[in-house]
Amino acid sequence: MVSIPLPTFPFLSQSHLQCQQTPVLKNPWSIGSHRARVRVRVGDGGFKGLEVLYEDGHGTVGISEFIDAMKDFEYLGEDEGGPLRWFCPANPGLPPIKDAPVLLFLPGVDGNGMGLLLHHKALGRVFEVRCLHVPIRNRTPFEVVHIELVKFVEAAVIVEHLIDGNKPIYLLGHSFGGCLALSVAARNPDANLVLILSNPATSFDRSNLQPFLPILSSSHHLSIIIPCLLSFNVVNLVKMALDGIDKEHHLLHKLTASVTNQSSPMDILKQLESMPRDTFSWKIQLLKSATRYANSHLHAVKAEVLILASILPSRDEAERLFEILLNCKVHYLHDSGHSLLLDPSVNLLTIIKGTGFYRHSREHNDVTDFMPPTMMELKALDNFNRFVSEITSPAMFSTLEDGKIVRGLSGIPNDGPVLLVGNHMLLGVESIPLVAQFLHEKRVVLRGIAHPVLFPKRTESSSQGPCSFTLAKVFGGVPVSFSNFYHLLSVKAFVLLYPGGAREALRRKGEEYKLIWPPQPEFVRVAARFGATIVPFGVVGEDDMGEVVLDYDDLMKMPVIKDVIKGFNQTISVKITGESRKQDVFIPCILPKIPGRYYFLFGKPITTKGKDILNNRNEANALYLHVKSVAENCISYLIEKREEDIYRSICQRTLHQVLKGSHQIIPSFEP
Repeated sequence: MVSIPLPTFPFLSQSHLQCQQTPVLKNPWSIGSHRARVRVRVGDGGFKGLEVLYEDGHGTVGISEFIDAMKDFEYLGEDEGGPLRWFCPANPGLPPIKDAPVLLFLPGVDGNGMGLLLHHKALGRVFEVRCLHVPIRNRTPFEVVHIELVKFVEAAVIVEHLIDGNKPIYLLGHSFGGCLALSVAARNPDANLVLILSNPATSFDRSNLQPFLPILSSSHHLSIIIPCLLSFNVVNLVKMALDGIDKEHHLLHKLTASVTNQSSPMDILKQLESMPRDTFSWKIQLLKSATRYANSHLHAVKAEVLILASILPSRDEAERLFEILLNCKVHYLHDSGHSLLLDPSVNLLTIIKGTGFYRHSREHNDVTDFMPPTMMELKALDNFNRFVSEITSPAMFSTLEDGKIVRGLSGIPNDGPVLLVGNHMLLGVESIPLVAQFLHEKRVVLRGIAHPVLFPKRTESSSQGPCSFTLAKVFGGVPVSFSNFYHLLSVKAFVLLYPGGAREALRRKGEEYKLIWPPQPEFVRVAARFGATIVPFGVVGEDDMGEVVLDYDDLMKMPVIKDVIKGFNQTISVKITGESRKQDVFIPCILPKIPGRYYFLFGKPITTKGKDILNNRNEANALYLHVKSVAENCISYLIEKREEDIYRSICQRTLHQVLKGSHQIIPSFEP
């Protein structure tokens, strides 16, 4: 048993080593040194107590709150010193979910711990967040303080491990903090750690600044150095300022209000100038020491690592670390500066979920570790889907119990387990509007069974939002496997299944609306095992969007392209099992057309409860053929009825929106 003196950790209590929500000073994010209280946690319900499309609080904090928080450190005392300490962001009324893992934020070389401010609310719902604060006047020799920092964080990791060794401990390190996190992970290879590194400073010894450091470290150049350092954050600070201005006002008024009413970067400069004159040189030496130690111990890091990389040097460093570390993923942020955690367009929680890095135990589980999408994430999905939605105007119909076809999703059961089974259109583009519509109309998350190629180790996002690979995970997608399918139905989920898989989405010429399903009725038998309701559906419209001119057979006749396709599929086949292993992934050449419209029809729900399907193979085959027949009938019905839709053409739909407004639902045929 490891014994650690309680005063070393202000966030711990003797009854339960948990972080306290500290009293508010001048804003909700402040440092406290009071004894901890056990947090009250919400009970299980839905997704561990979180509702679908809950408000996560992201985007409610901007530059003014950030600068006020920085001033609180000055308010606590200009001669602030003392030992290393942890503090908890206060999040009144919004305790973390049950069994939330601990997240320890390790700041950059500034050491103030407020770099996570924009994400406190969102992360505070699903993590026990604690932030490291290194007093600005800590004068411990840099040769010693780095190891002290490592041991300090290591001690916190040990305490959490003693509390619950099965629960992961997250180390979120920015820049210098990334080196610190790697050092702790290297010293504790058996610990249940998850590392998230934001532009880690492991490449500092190869930085272009190295030739200038002896000059910059001179104390009499400090007045020049600070503005240079501040310039790394200018892009983020401008984004934060503009994000906090009322969008309804005139541009000139916005800029005027920004200057007169918003705190400016000069406020930060004023605080930085109060820094002791030898602080910069000391911190540079500390950064060098941390970089050397982390790089020399990378081979010992066994933990999962997620690298967030923005500016070019960090991207190159991310690739280097990706090749060295055993279990590593990379997420690129295209429009962010060095301090990407202060970029208001970056939603860290979305990135963590979208890369599959959120878990409650030693191994990530696609079913039990899933967190529901938030309202902010739905807006990001709508933004991502806006172009497709505007040019295709999807019209969705469902079938009631009495056989009547109606517009909307009222024919879909409200309670799970429900299995939606249908056809893929070309490239699977119908799945995004389908998932979005279920969230908007029924607040239901469709757990899509997807090809593993949709879950790569490299993802990206920009100021416009995350990429499709990130969104696939955030909105319920799971890699295709029998165990995932089985477990989803066991928890009464709404499961979206395309039996044709990638082969159907990447069809050949002349295969429009052909169901390329496997002969085995296994999904019917699993559905019957849990009494799931099966809803067959059909979707049409791909022939109004484009025509395949070069398919798989054509491309495989071209030597160079053939080698590229084969090489890519051999690379991804390592992590693919089952039927998907036989389906080569490629991109067909498509000739675009003047856009038509997407149509969805969900057939009458089919109940499996009470049917002798598990033990009767003939009954299972009969039901399988019935489901397939209903899906084919839905496709035929839509192909015929769309001829009656006067708004099938994009020209007619555009005219309707001009006359009626862009937010009006565009009519369709009468079912």
